[in-house]
Amino acid sequence: MSEHQQQIPVWRVAADKKTADTDWLAVEEPLLIKLGWTSKPETMNLSVTMRTPGDDAALAAGFLFTEGIIDHPDSILSFIQTTDTPNEITVVVKDQVRPALSMTERNFYTSSSCGVCGKSSLDAIKAKSIYTIENNTPVSASLIRSLPDRLKESQHIFKSTGGLHASGLFTATGDLILLREDVGRHNALDKLIGQCLLDKKLPLHHCILILSGRASFELIQKASMAAIPVVASVGAPSSLAVELAKENGMVLCGFVRFERMNVYTGQDKVINNHNC
Repeated sequence: MSEHQQQIPVWRVAADKKTADTDWLAVEEPLLIKLGWTSKPETMNLSVTMRTPGDDAALAAGFLFTEGIIDHPDSILSFIQTTDTPNEITVVVKDQVRPALSMTERNFYTSSSCGVCGKSSLDAIKAKSIYTIENNTPVSASLIRSLPDRLKESQHIFKSTGGLHASGLFTATGDLILLREDVGRHNALDKLIGQCLLDKKLPLHHCILILSGRASFELIQKASMAAIPVVASVGAPSSLAVELAKENGMVLCGFVRFERMNVYTGQDKVINNHNC
């Protein structure tokens, strides 16, 4: 078993015939994210999220950034994660990093399908980015429509399990920059943004984000925190996702296929150069 997938015995049933076989499943395990300080003995429990193991440091960093708890990679001093407690990670930060209670109040548990549903108030849902989204460059409709297939071709774990969401970051010319997979769609995006944060690549101006599933409010908010100007999803966006994308001047596309797509916001930035 790898940290991403495991093989289990199954019965394959078709019509009146059953056959013993094996199947690969995506691994799902909890991760406790904690905040710590070098000069203080205490730690703060921030969240428990159901995730696919791997890239845990990037996941934690992305979570802290997209929640508005930190705004720069230099705020992070180190990560503590041991083989004895692989499902727990402590992010050691500078002493001045003190999250506001309203930003981190949760019912504590976060499922693999929802990252903000544990928030204890509506006011705590929105986080303010330190970046301004720059969206002055037109983007080709045919280019956007081609990207989900490019994303799928690079989803190596999905090919064997069929059970992971993916977030893919592309250049304005369609080159894949970074891809992350996870059982949780919000985790996949936190891993992607967190890695960009640690690599000091933020803000992500002039990039295109492709989501393998639907575009929820929380995913659009995470994208806006990283100043991603164009988001396209294979599935549908929610009404609040469209509202937030419009508010932030983002291009948001949904139901993206090779031959068609819907453009929900930023229509003036999308060039329909192939009359599709």
